[in-house]
Amino acid sequence: MLLDRLASSTDRIALLDPDGTLSYLSLIERSLGLCEQLCAPNRDRHGERIAILCQPGRDFTSAILAVWWAGAVAVPLHPEHPAPELAHVVSDSRCSTIIASANHEELARTLATNHDCRLIITDALVRSTAARPSPADTDDALIIYTSGTTGRPKGVVHTHASLAAQMSGMAEAWEWTADDRILCVLPLHHVHGLVNVTLTALWVGALCESPGSFDAARVWDRMASGDLTLFMAVPTVYARLISAWDGADSSTRNRWSQGARRLRLMVSGSAALPISVLERWRELTGHVLLERYGMTELGMALSNTIDQRIPGHVGWPFPGVEAKIDEDGQLLIRGPQVFDRYWNRPEETSTSFIDGWFCTGDVAVVEDGGYRLLGRASVDILKTGGEKVSALEIEETFREHPRIAECAVVGLDDPEWGQRVAIAVIAKDANAELTLAELREWGRERLSAPKVPSRLLLVADLPRNAMGKVVKTEVVATFQAAGATEV
Repeated sequence: MLLDRLASSTDRIALLDPDGTLSYLSLIERSLGLCEQLCAPNRDRHGERIAILCQPGRDFTSAILAVWWAGAVAVPLHPEHPAPELAHVVSDSRCSTIIASANHEELARTLATNHDCRLIITDALVRSTAARPSPADTDDALIIYTSGTTGRPKGVVHTHASLAAQMSGMAEAWEWTADDRILCVLPLHHVHGLVNVTLTALWVGALCESPGSFDAARVWDRMASGDLTLFMAVPTVYARLISAWDGADSSTRNRWSQGARRLRLMVSGSAALPISVLERWRELTGHVLLERYGMTELGMALSNTIDQRIPGHVGWPFPGVEAKIDEDGQLLIRGPQVFDRYWNRPEETSTSFIDGWFCTGDVAVVEDGGYRLLGRASVDILKTGGEKVSALEIEETFREHPRIAECAVVGLDDPEWGQRVAIAVIAKDANAELTLAELREWGRERLSAPKVPSRLLLVADLPRNAMGKVVKTEVVATFQAAGATEV
């Protein structure tokens, strides 16, 4: 387990955050000290849920390790989420304690008071070398709440064993070593930033930089420094980095591009990667972004390889993972990295598995280049006029339109067609007129008739969750509230 592996790296640097560097030895002592506070007065916290409302870096990492030393279950919170969402997580998981950074104390104290939780602030930490037994591999370790794109968020319970399977699989597939150094600009209440970046770095004894927030110029500067070997992000981050590069002067562009070429691997995930972003990133950095597929319930399941990356595909199963497609085209996954259950939702847990296979809800096909996703069955596979079409395919096509900056495709209920294909568009030039007739004419040259949108809505922005995914249910609601051009 992860806690057992930390001691093999005590002479190495574990973290770099705004407060400086922290060695593995100091991280262990810091987390053990926090564990003693958590366990006082003289009891373990086995099975208790402990919410973490901490800054990325030493505060968050010490907190999650302390929770595990105590035999408890970590429930990460995102400080930027609105209070009602945080309250839902604390209430639903029945947390007994909240560990918070000093700069989040006011928010944490309100949550703790409203939900009768104990509060621990990390600024009063002491170090300890008192040994603690590691939890059992079958013990609950983590409850991550789904992003809530459909309904209220529900808790996904991972054990220490399922987390270990995720970290070891990524270390093997992506050739992590103790000499790697990665920059984390992703939130830590989802598996991408938490497990893929932060915890896997600790798993191999590598160094994780946690600046605490995303700033495009600062990220470019860190890539240009020559210090980093790895970078992982969502497509939205790569798009913002491209925009920052476009706005920089020529000498800065050259420095950034040359520096980025020295990284050994860059990975994209958590949302579909537009081909246009992939190609532009390759132009700027020489890197072909490695696409992979995972979700909260699985960690990472499929991935292109270090040696082979096929645009538009998410590759093949990770080590120890099995994948197949059922008769309805749904992707099913089985393996040791799969979650244990949904928190306090036995019926949903039961219906999510068929003969031990987890039903992902994603529709996919297998081709020579590996698995290719067609989208979520619930929101990205539309049925219009008796034909199934992929919203992701339509979005990918219209992103190539010279006057479209970004778009989202959804299905609107229609008594005649079943669903109408609708497109919400952010125009590159907000002052230029963009008509549905123009888009349909352009689309008909590239897509079959059922895939060409018959509804258009021009928007200033698209609703996204914390991981950068467009929230399709909110796009549908926007269409319904505003009305839309139609044919």
